[in-house]
Amino acid sequence: MDDVAYLNVTCDTWGNFKRTSQERALMDLIRIILSVVIPPLGVFLQVGFGKHFWFNILLTLLGYVPGLVHAVYIVARK
Repeated sequence: MDDVAYLNVTCDTWGNFKRTSQERALMDLIRIILSVVIPPLGVFLQVGFGKHFWFNILLTLLGYVPGLVHAVYIVARK
């Protein structure tokens, strides 16, 4: 019989995976780092292809700093 490794993962009643606060903090840090490098990418990872993503694309085309400020704001707020 093959050995199988199981992950210690918990789900809520709707089947969504629960993340620990440490995992959420790590993901937020990764999003912020990606936002500094490519602002629209950080926004996309946070909200998907919504209005904030397209607005960030516009801001980034107008200037890197406005896109960066908006991206960090979107990732940091919750």
